[in-house]
Amino acid sequence: MKNPSLKNRARIKKNERFRILVWALFDFANTSYSIVVVTFLYAVYFKQTILEGKPIGDFYWSIGTSISMLITAIISPILGAIADYSAGKKRFLLFFTLACIISTSLLYFTGKGQIFWGLVLFIIANVGFEAGLVFYDSFLPEITSPKNFGRVSGYGYAMGYLGSLTTLAIVFPFIKAAMIKETFPISALIFLIFAVPIFVFIKDNRKTVERTESFVKIGIARVLNTITHLRNYKNLSLFLLSFFCYIEGVNTVIFFSGNYASTTLHFSMGELMVFFLIVQSTAILGSVVFGLLADAYGQKKSLVISIIIWIGTILLAFATSRQESSLMLSSAAFFGIEPFQFSHYCFYLVGLLAGGVMGATQSTSRSLMSKLTPFERKTEFFGFYSFFGKSSAILGPLVFGYVSFVSGDQRLAILTIGIFFVIGLCILSFVKDADHA
Repeated sequence: MKNPSLKNRARIKKNERFRILVWALFDFANTSYSIVVVTFLYAVYFKQTILEGKPIGDFYWSIGTSISMLITAIISPILGAIADYSAGKKRFLLFFTLACIISTSLLYFTGKGQIFWGLVLFIIANVGFEAGLVFYDSFLPEITSPKNFGRVSGYGYAMGYLGSLTTLAIVFPFIKAAMIKETFPISALIFLIFAVPIFVFIKDNRKTVERTESFVKIGIARVLNTITHLRNYKNLSLFLLSFFCYIEGVNTVIFFSGNYASTTLHFSMGELMVFFLIVQSTAILGSVVFGLLADAYGQKKSLVISIIIWIGTILLAFATSRQESSLMLSSAAFFGIEPFQFSHYCFYLVGLLAGGVMGATQSTSRSLMSKLTPFERKTEFFGFYSFFGKSSAILGPLVFGYVSFVSGDQRLAILTIGIFFVIGLCILSFVKDADHA
């Protein structure tokens, strides 16, 4: 007869694996929006169709991303504090998820010259997507133990990139048929279907609380109290400052990689498809590998490695994107291919490297944040994590869009991304790893 305690532990372990799977499925769901709208199809559609390929399209796109991130940055800490007080994370996650899904569907009705509605719907969708992540991320400490934060966070990002690949496979026939608008409601439908399990199977542990003032006032008061006592969390504050800088670079790459490839390198839609397939495929492997590395050797060491790879990737993208440069001409001649083809192959390599550390940087940051955060204020602190992450995405895209618009050269703009990674790496060197904090 089996030991009852062993059976009980096995049952708990099985339930934990199920919760992790359901939680990770939401990553699978929401990346259908991210890949179709933010990174690939709508990002290119907005500039090439709505703005008719005009250079100012980069600037308008940066304004849209910055406004959405500013709104998210302002509301995230307050919403997180409210959710901690009322334990109502699922309600907020559902609201923002539906806002993203509905707005994404309505992008189908945008067209040539409809800049205002194209931006408004994108802003609402992106606020829904980004604000929802505050509550989704804060479930991580509840579904597994601290020793597994790194790998579980990595599994979530890997599942997300698997969702991107699945979405690209589904919308591929529409891309071939030049039916780009139709991919927006399809993306929304995928998001809806695979988001359902987290609302059905993950418990929110909601509680009834007595209050004499509104949740908004309570949320603001808790946030102000946390800010006042930030000196008690010096290591966490240093990490958030470092995160603000290096995630600036990651966000800008996500928002502008499609536009950069289509505008500067003249990628066709088919070549863009290949590029993002490479990015998503390597991102799955990178998320899992770096998740295991983070648990085995520490989150900080893993982050340092990923940021160094990012800096090298940015330099490679800059060096290989001018086809007429002597470096590109001589390199293309050495391999016996045309310069424009060589530059495309080099950018595929950029995609491979960027994909390998894109999910890794984000998942390792999330697991380190989980370890550094006081459990009783997990959602509120993840609100600050979101605040730093989203507010960083205001500056980076604006700088990229402005430099690109003023100079007329996206190659110069791409160098600004590298600066953010360098600054973030320098600050990160002063952060103590979770086990030594």
